[in-house]
Amino acid sequence: MILQALAKHYEVLVQQKKLDQPGWANAKISYALSVSAQGELEQVGITKILPPQDAKKAAPIPRTISLPAPVKRSSGVAPNFLWDNSSYLLGVDSKGKPQRSIDCFNACKALHHELLDGVDSPAAKALLAFFDHWDPSQAQHHPALQDDWEDLIAGANLVFRHNGSFVHEDPLIRQAWQNHYDAETDGPRTVCLVTGREGPVEAVHPSIKGVAGAQSSGAALVSFNAPAFCSYGKEQNLNAPVSKQAAFAYTAALNYMLADRDHLLRVGDTTVLFWAKGGQIGYQDLLFGALVGETPTYAPGEIAGMVKSMLQGDHVQYNGTMLDPQMDFYILGLSPNAARLSVRFFLHNTFGGFLKNTQAHQDRLKIVRPTNDKFDSIPLWRLLGATVNQNSRDKSPSPVMAGETLRAILTNTRYPASLLNGVTLRIRAEHQIDRTRAAILKAYYLKNRNPDIPKEVLTVSLNSTCDDPAYVLGRLFSVYEAIQTAANPGINTTIKDKYFNSAASTPATIFPILGNLAQKHQRKLKGSNMGLYVFYEKQLGEISSLLGPTFSTRMSLPQQGSFQLGYYHQTQDRYQKKEDTKNV
Repeated sequence: MILQALAKHYEVLVQQKKLDQPGWANAKISYALSVSAQGELEQVGITKILPPQDAKKAAPIPRTISLPAPVKRSSGVAPNFLWDNSSYLLGVDSKGKPQRSIDCFNACKALHHELLDGVDSPAAKALLAFFDHWDPSQAQHHPALQDDWEDLIAGANLVFRHNGSFVHEDPLIRQAWQNHYDAETDGPRTVCLVTGREGPVEAVHPSIKGVAGAQSSGAALVSFNAPAFCSYGKEQNLNAPVSKQAAFAYTAALNYMLADRDHLLRVGDTTVLFWAKGGQIGYQDLLFGALVGETPTYAPGEIAGMVKSMLQGDHVQYNGTMLDPQMDFYILGLSPNAARLSVRFFLHNTFGGFLKNTQAHQDRLKIVRPTNDKFDSIPLWRLLGATVNQNSRDKSPSPVMAGETLRAILTNTRYPASLLNGVTLRIRAEHQIDRTRAAILKAYYLKNRNPDIPKEVLTVSLNSTCDDPAYVLGRLFSVYEAIQTAANPGINTTIKDKYFNSAASTPATIFPILGNLAQKHQRKLKGSNMGLYVFYEKQLGEISSLLGPTFSTRMSLPQQGSFQLGYYHQTQDRYQKKEDTKNV
């Protein structure tokens, strides 16, 4: 299913002229070697370009050029056709192994003779003449290489020019490569599991590059390398026969999407790819705006309006593209695993279905917002960041938790327990409940129902009629803290810093102490501000009327969540009333 979807997406990208036909792939090229008709190296041209304006570094970057597909390398000598690094094209490098560099150059020379002998093209003849006359031992002294010598031998990719044009643009040379690629195979012919058509099997699939944490040289999505996989005489990828064309197609589509940084989502150690069956990027942009909370074109309110329209089944115009809520949409999560890739999840739904799940998640997160919080909705990065100590050196959330949380959002299923545990640990450590952490508690228990935390607790704002003991105790704690702060202006340490965790877990032990402290603070407040004294005395009476005569000896984790939500709601209600008073 995954390979089929990727292979079909490749066909769409070819139709959109974003990718070339099988046998060709994008490569990052830094220099071009200009050769004369006699095979002499005339000059070295720089092909690098300036980076995008929003890039972190201003230094020129290699140009991306469509070239013959690269070979898959491990530790052996395997040249590319028409392009490669200095080891293969010049016979020199900075690795300190001159004999291996000579072997690389000779292998590259043999490949080009094999493909270009008999090709009646001036560019082909010039290229073969270069390989026949080039002396790697004199490379360091060649005048054309002096200016960029260190960069050239450090691993930069090179191509050839002849008579002012790239050699790989020559029609006869391109046809020679295509014939070679189509005919080259070491595998038997059988039915491809991806296309259903008979063809030569690709024993080793092309590498996939760009997955965060994976090897920079590339990793495999399909791979067999243990003796247990060699039963019935089938080795490597013959265990799961995929034709050469299909293997190229799905890896080319993956590599193209992984190179598109504007439509990549990194969640923990998972690299998440999105694509619509029709290939329009508008679908990706809108889902990013709904899920991540970021879009360069539209305001959050406009995104919300579009999502609402699509949830009603309407088509929406987005960046010049008419979006259909019934469009097939795919989401793939990949994680590194040594030289291979692990599939964290692969999701297929209509675009409207994914939007519906994402909106249901945002609805569960809705909670009263502090006046200084400028986010209309809580983006994913902020949600995951609430589980991390922001003062630590490593602020990355748990990769497993992050991936499971994203999957739960996209499929509208239960949130992982690790999300709740991460938030609970931060609350206990910091004695701080902000909007995001309170929203996570609310959303988690709305989706993962628990009898110890009633639905009346899981409201957007303060529920003054809810008589759940844990929720009411959280409200009472907030009022006790407000009384202490009012009685002692400028106080640095409040009861929250000392008693919050114990009050939430063992209220029968702590609340009598807090009650006595509150009475002392009230007496002090009575002498300095009678209005506040009466105000808080009234609040204490209203909240206490919802409590029974005794407190719980110990509260469970869901009950502590109810306590924390009660505290947050009561605190925000107090702050909002202060803000309203200022605005009068």
